[in-house]
Amino acid sequence: MHTLLLLGYIVAGWKWGDWRNWEKYYSTILFFIVGDLLYNFLLYNYSMWQFHTSFDKAILPNHSLISLAIEFVSFPVKVLIFLGHYPDHKSKFIQTLYILAWVIVFSVFELLALNVWEGLSHHNGWNMPWTVLFYIVTFTSLRIHQTRPLWGWMISLIVIISLFLIFDVPIGKMK
Repeated sequence: MHTLLLLGYIVAGWKWGDWRNWEKYYSTILFFIVGDLLYNFLLYNYSMWQFHTSFDKAILPNHSLISLAIEFVSFPVKVLIFLGHYPDHKSKFIQTLYILAWVIVFSVFELLALNVWEGLSHHNGWNMPWTVLFYIVTFTSLRIHQTRPLWGWMISLIVIISLFLIFDVPIGKMK
């Protein structure tokens, strides 16, 4: 199923991504990828969520390869579409609605992945309310990083430390 979703991202990226200005978004794409790589590295033995294989097991046989495929296929597409169509010159209210629309869409995708095709599971206290909050922070941080990169990194550091404390991540479980 992950392969079909990734193909869907490729089609969506081709159709709606701002490829002409990809260099403008490059550092934010890397910011997004590094954040997820850091999550997978730091929480390797204490995951908040885990991807599961389905009929495409021969292509994406485990969480690590699914995660890498998501990072290097869907993350660039998300950034190119999200920031490429961001309502810069609109009111803060419209910008907030835009972010919330993205949060809703990806929260629905996650609900489907959890409950319909079982391509994902939550662990160690993570749940859908945390997912929604995480998506709010993620999409807001992507926008902040695009306009003020240092602020984006500082917010991410605060979020990482906060999540470690909230979820009582055992440092001893780190590899």
